[in-house]
Amino acid sequence: MSTNPPSDPNAGTSGADSPRTGTPGAPRPRSGTPADQRDERRRQRVVAELGRPETPEETAARKAEDSRKYRMRKTVNNLVFSLLVTVAVVVVIVFAVPRSDKPLHPDIDYSQVAQTTQQSQTQILADPELPDTWSANYAEIRTSKAAGVASWNIGLIAPGNDFIGLTQGFDANPTWVGQQLEQSTATGVTTIDGIEWTVYDNRGSSDDLGNLEYALTTEAGGSTYIIFGTGTDAEFERVASGITSDIQANAARASATPTPAATPAS
Repeated sequence: MSTNPPSDPNAGTSGADSPRTGTPGAPRPRSGTPADQRDERRRQRVVAELGRPETPEETAARKAEDSRKYRMRKTVNNLVFSLLVTVAVVVVIVFAVPRSDKPLHPDIDYSQVAQTTQQSQTQILADPELPDTWSANYAEIRTSKAAGVASWNIGLIAPGNDFIGLTQGFDANPTWVGQQLEQSTATGVTTIDGIEWTVYDNRGSSDDLGNLEYALTTEAGGSTYIIFGTGTDAEFERVASGITSDIQANAARASATPTPAATPAS
């Protein structure tokens, strides 16, 4: 009686009939990349919320919504960041830019300047007598390079903040006078404190004449006086009255100065 070797429980035929190896009931290994596995886990979480598998359309819609919300958060964050940067720049500018305590328009004591300048002048300088509510932003001697005429100049600020300039030209010529008046045409005459002034009223002109909206001119003792600016008629009359005594004194000095005798011809 022949004996057969014990059968190998793991032995069997090859091919499709061969039994699977491994531990029964063990989970099958997952395939794909780690990113695919993460998507799978996310899909499983979503499926648990829906109670059913997530369709491809729902997956695409969910991802599009997540992308939209992300972009919105980034936009809001960028906007807030930009506002913070702008505020920081403004704060730096405010604290970094030096500020002066001096007024924008300097208050010049034109009377003091006139007294000092008078020492080097042969003609009496105009020094208007005005209330304390008036001020000046310049008082100086100027020389016109084109016309070759020196002049005494005061910039006055009226109580209503109107500007009125006073110019006294020494031995002026018509070229200089025309330059000062922007070649405007006289519109009349007026008398103030017994002194006749020529009027240049440009308030209705369409030309851009700057501060030369209105002007008064007169001559006395070798000086040509021009009052010009943007003030009212009353303010112009106030300045003209303020230099009446200076105009009269200048005329009197010129009259008292003897004229050099002419040299007889040989």
